[in-house]
Amino acid sequence: METTTTFNSVQIHLLQMFAANRSQRALEELCDVLYKHYSKRMDDKLNTLWDNGVLDQKRLDEINTMDLHKL
Repeated sequence: METTTTFNSVQIHLLQMFAANRSQRALEELCDVLYKHYSKRMDDKLNTLWDNGVLDQKRLDEINTMDLHKL
């Protein structure tokens, strides 16, 4: 039985953008850009949580002792 994969609009756009560039270097550069983008977004959200009092040192200490694999 065959399965069909349906791509979303973001996936299709990325496939079209990078169809011509097949180098390993281009892949590494893209991964770096995406990593930096999502890292900045995460930092911004964490800063917002900290500024709003949702996250503080006490909560970070609690999280640090948790087994996150069980969540």
